[in-house]
Amino acid sequence: QVQLAESGGGLVQAGGSLRLSCAATARTFSGLAMGWFRQVPGKEREFVAAIRWSGGSTDYADSVLGRFTISRDNAENTMYLQMNSLKPDDTAVYYCAARTGRGIVQLPTGYDYWGQGTSVTVSS
Repeated sequence: QVQLAESGGGLVQAGGSLRLSCAATARTFSGLAMGWFRQVPGKEREFVAAIRWSGGSTDYADSVLGRFTISRDNAENTMYLQMNSLKPDDTAVYYCAARTGRGIVQLPTGYDYWGQGTSVTVSS
């Protein structure tokens, strides 16, 4: 069983930065591929970034490439999303997700476990 808890969301002005964290309760965190998704009301959940179990490979949505950085600390069972140069369009609830496969997947259906989400609001 894997439990995920996001933190670090909040209100920030455009151009600012936030760092999201995802703490995992899992016996084999290092065996999980992880991802970040976001969702706004009325829209489907959108892929943001993903990281392989080892941290050696990452993937990003085009909309955040060059601004967001995903990372993980397997010793601390924690994943991070550093968000820089934030835009109002980044406003959403951000979710972390984990999958038992070690590879990177962009589809939400490829993930087995989800956190409750943390809200990010970027004001113009």
